[in-house]
Amino acid sequence: MIDFSIPADLAAERDRVRRFVIDKIVPYERDPRLTSHGPNDELRAELVELARAENLLTVQAPTELGGRGLTHIEQAVLYEAAGWSTLGPVAMNCAAPDEGNMFLLSRVANPEQVQRYLMPVITGRQRSVFAMTEPGGAGSDPGQLATSASFDGENFVINGHKWLITGANGAKTWIIMARLEANPHAPEGPTLFLTEGDTPGIVVERTMNTMDRNYVGGHGVVRFDNLTLPKESVLGETGQALRYAQLRLAPARLTHCMRWLGAAERAHSIAVEHARTRTAFGRPIGEHEGVSFMLADNEIALHQCRLTIWHACWLMDNGDKARHESSMAKSYVSEELFKVADRCVQVLGGIGISDETVVEMIFRDMRAFRLYDGPTEVHKWAIGRQVLRG
Repeated sequence: MIDFSIPADLAAERDRVRRFVIDKIVPYERDPRLTSHGPNDELRAELVELARAENLLTVQAPTELGGRGLTHIEQAVLYEAAGWSTLGPVAMNCAAPDEGNMFLLSRVANPEQVQRYLMPVITGRQRSVFAMTEPGGAGSDPGQLATSASFDGENFVINGHKWLITGANGAKTWIIMARLEANPHAPEGPTLFLTEGDTPGIVVERTMNTMDRNYVGGHGVVRFDNLTLPKESVLGETGQALRYAQLRLAPARLTHCMRWLGAAERAHSIAVEHARTRTAFGRPIGEHEGVSFMLADNEIALHQCRLTIWHACWLMDNGDKARHESSMAKSYVSEELFKVADRCVQVLGGIGISDETVVEMIFRDMRAFRLYDGPTEVHKWAIGRQVLRG
């Protein structure tokens, strides 16, 4: 039997999260500290304390690390509620990249690394980055990794150039992907390293100007200039970075979908209210087929996206890696939610392209979502390969 019901206690927590976001977080959407490069660290810290006071901070963390150990389905329900405002996940410490980094570190880091690098992120005291993407190198194809690391048996020396590194400016916990060169001391290949953001050799050159503004610190251009790290800085085993990245990516794809589903719902609710009250040609515009059909398409898309997310979550909660299904979810949901946001702009008319509502911001951020954790085309390529394999 397939059961789509939400347990009463989870439904109550969902409603509490949504009320928290509406009452406490939405008022910050006009705060000048929400900059063109996302909320600054001062605003983030203030939002985090609001969530902490409501016992809603980092609820997804494992129980042994202070969280509630949410299942993927439980995350889907609560993250959707948090996503009603793009600042909601920031406040609750379940926004990217920290959410995905916490997931990875909780599964791969050794006890000393957990205390030094993970716990300050879980408690909301500091931010983290995952430094992989490169200009002309690793991106959708991490196999093109160009950043290099040499190893003399005691220290690694890392050199390379990264960009689109979300949150680089001000982050304290750094996960860096570099290709370990052949050496007599350890297996070579793509490797993950852990260090602090103020380590000599990490140079944040600038923050890129991008269309989205929902990630703390924006997206940075970073250079590693003879970054020297001790052998204890390796996360997991050398040569295994791509495997660890896959461990992080499947659930991270879905958590993006969960959060943006909430944002799309917010945009849709604004468009519906506008369609009820705005008149044209003698009646509310929602009574005209051109508008009502767009609202109907939105309602259908939101429902289908939710079911797609839930199915992939159900698989993972039952022990399946769900790589195929999470790729399908990321591909489908990102495209459909962008269409939802686009239709909302259209329904709102002139004010839809202004900042009179948050719909314009959601639309721009939703466009960027289509590229996060792999563009649609890469996911479809992987899906097609799986179909052909049978």
